Amino acid sequence: MRFPASCLVYTLRVRRFLDWVMGVAEALGGPGLALLAFLDSSFLSFPQVVDVLMMGLAAKYPERLVWYAALPMIGSVAGSYLLYFVARRGGEAFVRRRVGERHMNRAFGVFRRYGLLAVAVPAILPPPVPFKLFVLAAGASGMRTRDFLIATAIGRSVRYFGEALLAAWFGATALARLELFVEENKALSGAIVVLAVGGIALWIWWSGRRTRFDSDAGSSL
Repeated sequence: MRFPASCLVYTLRVRRFLDWVMGVAEALGGPGLALLAFLDSSFLSFPQVVDVLMMGLAAKYPERLVWYAALPMIGSVAGSYLLYFVARRGGEAFVRRRVGERHMNRAFGVFRRYGLLAVAVPAILPPPVPFKLFVLAAGASGMRTRDFLIATAIGRSVRYFGEALLAAWFGATALARLELFVEENKALSGAIVVLAVGGIALWIWWSGRRTRFDSDAGSSL
C-alpha cells in the first residue's frame, strides 16, 4: 500500500516537530517537563515520554524529586484545562463530531456514572488509558471547573509523585524495576489505585456533606 507523497512529507514534518519539542524539553530540565506535560495533555501526544524523562531526572537528582514531580503535574493540569475549556465552549455535539460517536458514548457513560472519579482515576493511570476522552467528556457535560481542576490535580499528583519516589528509591534502574514490580505485584499495584480512588471518593463525600451542612445552616438563619 502506497501513501501519497504529501502525506509522507506531512508525517516527516510532524515527526521533526515532535523531536524538536522533546529535545527542547530535555535541555530545559524541570521546566521542559512542564512544557512537555502541557503539550501532551492538550493537543499533542507523547505517550509515557513525560514519565520516562521525569523518572530519569528524579533518579539522577533524588534531592529534587519534588520539583521534578510538581512541574509535570502543573503542566498536565494546565494542558488538560485547555482541552476541557475547548470542549466546554464547543459542547457535546462539537466533541462528538470530532472524536467519534462510539468513543464518546463510552466516555460519557463512565463520566455520568462516576463523576469526579471518571477524571481522577484515568489521570493516575498511564497509556493506553484514554485520559483525554474523559477530559473532553468533563468539558462537554459542563462539569464545574473547580471540581475538574481538583480531580485532575489529585490524579496527576498521585501519578507523578509516586513515580518520582520510585525513581529516587530505585535509582538508575527505576524504569526496569518499576516494570518488574508492576508485573510481579499486580495485586499491590491495584491496591494502590484502590486506595487513591478511596481517598478521592472520601473527599467527594465530605465535600458534598459540607455543602449540604452549609445549605441547611443558611436556610435556618
